[in-house]
Amino acid sequence: MSEQVSLWKGEQQTSDFSEFCNALYERELHSLANMDNISIESLQGRLKSLPYYINRTAHSMMQCSTPLMLDIQNASWSAKQGTRMPISDQDESTVSQWYAKVELKHGLVVPIVHDNHIALDSIDRVDLNKQRFRTNVHGWFSFNESIPEEQPQYKLLKPNKRVMTAACAGHCWVNDHKSIPVMPSLRELLISCTVNWSNFKKPIIL
Repeated sequence: MSEQVSLWKGEQQTSDFSEFCNALYERELHSLANMDNISIESLQGRLKSLPYYINRTAHSMMQCSTPLMLDIQNASWSAKQGTRMPISDQDESTVSQWYAKVELKHGLVVPIVHDNHIALDSIDRVDLNKQRFRTNVHGWFSFNESIPEEQPQYKLLKPNKRVMTAACAGHCWVNDHKSIPVMPSLRELLISCTVNWSNFKKPIIL
């Protein structure tokens, strides 16, 4: 009997994994098909690397420890959404003080207000001489400023449970009202698997 149960669980896990990967493939191929001004070489490169990143993301999301619910069919995280974006306690001073206390290093995952939702990004360079750090997508931030140097429409946030939940689940607000969630990128989904939900006082390392 136990062997039958074990076999059924194995088959179910394989089925869930396949469905999860298929959902990721559908999203990524749709995104690539609608991408403007992409060269043939760049498109070929992204298609070649797609199987590796999709398998890595699917494995990570299905195995990581998180309070979020895993949506197999949509290959995404699911969580209850608040009525408003959780940034009421994210003033300039609070954010700057938090980043001044942590060790800024390559791979540190950070949340950033991106239009009407919160995106996940990670630090890829720290410049101690100029007192600034660079994130992979949103560019350079000063140690004392939560607004990026080249893209002032975005804002760096201090990570906490509400902020990271909203970012991982793609929660979206339009004019302070809940809207249809946005789908985090494949890279954001992979980064989301590294979040340390038990202690936001420590750096979140990729």
